[in-house]
Amino acid sequence: MQRASRSFRQSHSWIPVAALCLVALPSCSSRKSAGAQDGSAAAQSAPNADSTEYFAPDTKGIQTVTVRKTAVPDYLDLPAHIEADPTHVVHVYPPTGGRIIEMKVRPWDHVNKGENLALIESADLSRSVADYHKALADDEVKQKELARAKDLYEHDAIAQKDYQQAQADALSSQADLTAARDQIRVFGVDPDHATSQLSVVAPRSGVVLDVGASPGEFSKSLDAPEPLCTIADIGAVWAIGDIYENDLAAAKAGQDAVVTLNAYPGQQWSGRVSVVSDAVDPATRTLHVRVTLANPGERIKPQMFGTIRLTRAVSQAILVPASAVIREGNNAYVFVATSPGRYERRSVSLGRVFAGSTEIARGLTPGETVVSEDPLLLRAAGQS
Repeated sequence: MQRASRSFRQSHSWIPVAALCLVALPSCSSRKSAGAQDGSAAAQSAPNADSTEYFAPDTKGIQTVTVRKTAVPDYLDLPAHIEADPTHVVHVYPPTGGRIIEMKVRPWDHVNKGENLALIESADLSRSVADYHKALADDEVKQKELARAKDLYEHDAIAQKDYQQAQADALSSQADLTAARDQIRVFGVDPDHATSQLSVVAPRSGVVLDVGASPGEFSKSLDAPEPLCTIADIGAVWAIGDIYENDLAAAKAGQDAVVTLNAYPGQQWSGRVSVVSDAVDPATRTLHVRVTLANPGERIKPQMFGTIRLTRAVSQAILVPASAVIREGNNAYVFVATSPGRYERRSVSLGRVFAGSTEIARGLTPGETVVSEDPLLLRAAGQS
C-alpha cells in the first residue's frame, strides 16, 4: 500500500511545475512582444545616417541657388615689399667740411624744399668769404685806377700802354671777384651776407628717411662715409615682388596688378607691372617684378611687406556659396533639389576657395539647384 502511494506521488509531482510554466508563459510572451514593439518604434524614430534623401519641414527657412558656370581667374601671388623710387631719393651731403653745430631734422620728419636741415661751422666757407671780400676791395681799387688812367689818357698825360695796363688790371680784378662770388654761391650762401656758418637746406620736399650725423661731429663733405640725412619723395612708391623663373610667363610689362599690404588688411591698391627684371638672382632663383603705386597721403611706407597678385588666366568653373558645403572629415556634401521640398545629399569634390565661394570640381552640373543657406535644417527621409 505504501509503495503504491509513493509511486502515485512521484508520477504526479510534475503537475505543479507544469502549472507554473503555463502561468508564466503569457507573461514572457507579452514582454517579448513589448520589446519587439519598442525596438520597431525606436528604429522608425531614429534618423537614417545612410539616407541620401532629405526633406524640408518648413521651406521658408531654406534658400537655394541655381548652379551656373562662372568665369574664375587663376591668380599668382608674389611676396613683395615697398621701396621708394630711387630717382626721388636724395642723399644730402654738406657742400663743404666743418663742425656740425645743429641738426634740425629727425627721421620721418616732413621737410619742404629750401628748409634748413643742419647748421655747420666751416673753415672753408670762412676762407671763401675772406677771398670774396679781398677780391671785392681789389676790384674797387682797380676800377678807380682805370677811371683815373682814362682821364689822364684823354688829356695826353699818360702813354697808351699805361692806359691799356689799367684796363687789363680792371678786367682781371673783375674776374677774380666773379670767381670768389661763385665759390660762395656753390655753398648755397648769399655772398653779400655770408658768414663762417653754413646752413644746409633741403634740395627737395619729402620725408627724412635717415639721419647720419649729430651735433659736434666733423663732416668731411663728400668724403663723409654717410650723408647728413636722406630725403625721399614717397608720393609714388614701388612694390617689388619676387617671381620664380617657372612662373615668368604670368608677368608682363603693362599687365594689371593688385597689391595688398600686411599693414592694411582688407585694402588693396591697383597698379600695372612697369618692369620685369632681366636677370635671375642666382641665390633665390627669382626675378623682380615692379609695380608703381600712387601714394596720396603717404600711407604706404618703404619696407612694408605685402603681396602682388597677377592674373594668370581666366577659366570657367562652378562656384557655390561657402555656406552650401557641409564638411564631414575629408568628405564634402551639398544638398541638391530633386523636387519641391525634397533634396538629395550628394558627395562633391572641392576645388579652389574664393571670398565667400567654393569651387565644385566634381559632383554638380550647371542648371541644378542647391541649398545655399542653413542646409542643416533639412531632415532625412523617414525621420519624424
